[in-house]
Amino acid sequence: MIPIWEVLGIAVGLSMDAFSVSMAVAAGGRTPRQAFRLSFHFGLFQFFMPLIGGLLGKTLALALGAYDHWIAFAVLAFIGAHMIYQGLHASEERSQSDRSRGWSLVFLSTATSIDALGVGFSMGLMRTGLLRPCIIIGIVCATLSFAGVWLGRRLSQVFGHAAEIFGGLVLLLLALKMLSI
Repeated sequence: MIPIWEVLGIAVGLSMDAFSVSMAVAAGGRTPRQAFRLSFHFGLFQFFMPLIGGLLGKTLALALGAYDHWIAFAVLAFIGAHMIYQGLHASEERSQSDRSRGWSLVFLSTATSIDALGVGFSMGLMRTGLLRPCIIIGIVCATLSFAGVWLGRRLSQVFGHAAEIFGGLVLLLLALKMLSI
């Protein structure tokens, strides 16, 4: 069994991308319902990815490992570029696209939790229990994602559309970081 303090450290580390993405997405302003959807789905994906990783065999995990950073890069870069475009071409009358719904939400949830697949695989190799760490990881991620949405909303109230452009730049930087992994 992994000590609780180690699980919490892993959970916080895995949740940093979700926190940053939540803050960036919320820079365009989000409602409490959208904040719930983002944090719930990010936490849910962070729960399931290490669970799946722990249950998968070594061969599949190694095959996925060669491409996971490219997938995360593409998703984050596309959404980041789209956010910058929307921030630069914003008008008060247009309705903002909701990144807390549909495929955007699925892609963001996957991109921010793909590293948890590898962590789960490692836990599986250590023959440790998976359920308890996965629950903790999911809860920590959901909590930090909600905090990221809250902070992003506050920044958007102060900085307006510039916050959405900044959020898009953060996503592009995270995308580039994925290439260095």
